[in-house]
Amino acid sequence: MTEPQEGPTSFFGSTAWARRLETPLREFLRTETGSAAILLAATLAALVWANVDLPSYESVWGTRLSIHLSDSGVAQDLRHWVNTGLMTFFFFVVGLEARREFDMGELRDRRRLLLPVVAGIGGMIVPVAIYLLINGGLPSAHGWGAAMSTDTAFAMGMLALVAARLPARARTYILTVTVVDDLVALCVIAVFYSRHVRPPALLAAVVIFAVMLLVKSSGVRHGLVYAGFAAAAWVALFKSGVEPVVIGLAMGLLTYASPAARGDLQRATDLFRLFREQPTPELARSASVGLAKAVSPNHRLQQLYHPWTSYVIVPLFALSNAGIPISGDFLARALTSPITLGILLAYVAGKPIGIIGSTWLVSWLSRGRVRPPVGWAAVAGGGTIAGIGFTVSLLIATLAFTGRQLEEAKFGILAAALCASVLTWSVSRVTAMLPPRLRVRALLGTSESIVDLAAPVDPDRDHLRGPEAAPVTLVEYGDFECPYCGQAEPVVRELLADFGDVRYVWRHLPLHDVHPSAQLAAEAAEAAAEQGAFWDMHDLLLAHQGEILLPDLLDYAERIGVDAGRFRRDLESHVGVPRIAEDIDSADLSGVSGTPTFFVNGRRHHGAYDITTLSAAVRAARARAALTG
Repeated sequence: MTEPQEGPTSFFGSTAWARRLETPLREFLRTETGSAAILLAATLAALVWANVDLPSYESVWGTRLSIHLSDSGVAQDLRHWVNTGLMTFFFFVVGLEARREFDMGELRDRRRLLLPVVAGIGGMIVPVAIYLLINGGLPSAHGWGAAMSTDTAFAMGMLALVAARLPARARTYILTVTVVDDLVALCVIAVFYSRHVRPPALLAAVVIFAVMLLVKSSGVRHGLVYAGFAAAAWVALFKSGVEPVVIGLAMGLLTYASPAARGDLQRATDLFRLFREQPTPELARSASVGLAKAVSPNHRLQQLYHPWTSYVIVPLFALSNAGIPISGDFLARALTSPITLGILLAYVAGKPIGIIGSTWLVSWLSRGRVRPPVGWAAVAGGGTIAGIGFTVSLLIATLAFTGRQLEEAKFGILAAALCASVLTWSVSRVTAMLPPRLRVRALLGTSESIVDLAAPVDPDRDHLRGPEAAPVTLVEYGDFECPYCGQAEPVVRELLADFGDVRYVWRHLPLHDVHPSAQLAAEAAEAAAEQGAFWDMHDLLLAHQGEILLPDLLDYAERIGVDAGRFRRDLESHVGVPRIAEDIDSADLSGVSGTPTFFVNGRRHHGAYDITTLSAAVRAARARAALTG
């Protein structure tokens, strides 16, 4: 176990068996934000390369690459290997993210599924309608699919520029809409942009996938088995004429996500202890496998593939597809081309109209029962951000067009991304100029927040600090021997001193597998509580985390002035055990596996717990309470 170090405190630590991984959404946003710069650089590099030496650009990406086994094989040029091969991993990550949102994100509340789905679909139908309105009756009409899909990496990169003005729920909502967007776009590719479909090969792909589902239902968890099934299904889809990237999405959607269970963490700890006592290669492997199993497959695979897709595959896709020779004649042709104008207007106008309009329509039809989880300014910002189309749009353009039409489509996609970015920045600046209270309502809205805390705070039962009727409640699941709880204690004290309208609740979660004295310390706190001195004992225990053996506890009882004899009898008879067990049960129901874990007004707080971060969470909760109160 890594103990806190001297010097600046990170305030990201927690005790479970190891430090808690950051929330998937924050990690996802950071990866997409960082990759957006590389994606932009790859796009510019492709444009420079194509305009400096177009023959070499086309020659490199037109190189044929064949893979053969006996008499069978797959052959295509490098550009198509990137588009149909490597991009399968991109859509695999999209599927993983969609499944994670469904299992652990905003969509775990199934009532919240309707709105982002409708917004995502509405944000695709309106752009397609605009494109078809401009291209109706023309041969270019069949390229409507290139005018509908949002680029997640570029959108998240733009989102980072305005993130300070958007609440976390807005970022989650926008991400959910883009995930729905990607899912629908991939279905469009499979249905409308697959050519010369060969039924026998397609049937083979379906059979392979069905067998894989049977294997999965039998409990097989070896990754190589599923990699083999996926590769076989990819080849079958390729031979059938259906875009094989579909298999990436399907595999991602099948990979469940879940928080690390306390039981799995304890088993991992036991395996590590065995290795610590006898460091053999066999026990090292067991400990490594135990650690891996404590984290859900979805999170493990996201951590493995997401950086590769964000920093290598998607930029490589941009480098191989975004290169178009730009000249005065080309610009004159493109700016009057129905393909370019259709794509540009579809994204810059159609996306925000579709997303904002469909969101409003659902809210109106439901008479307010279904509302966006954020305010209308955040919805508008999400609509303009969604107008940044690139990756999937370029992919569909390469399937729908060739030659000069493809160049015009690419130019429209790039121009739309630039215009949508400027529009998003403008919406952000206008929102920032609103009066504070109106700005809060415009960003946060009035919908109820998801409650992660399974057992509501009960003033008659819970240990409380602060005003009982406070608008903001901070709950901590803690362990008196946990060094990170010790780090958090002065932060909580400062928070309570800064905010007079916050009540603080401590709940026990002694982690026996890593802190042998934690249970005894929790029982000592409850024994002190029997005499009305819980917080006095709580403060001493966290101030002296290395001294919580029985003699120390008896000394603390004398210091805080309780009846030492009664305290010892209560401690020996374990009077606090039922109460501690109730806290542990509520932690399990709330998905808590490590300490400290904080909840702000019932919503789990992820990430850092320094004074700045916790204060921001409290202010946001207070603002929402004022709006909904």
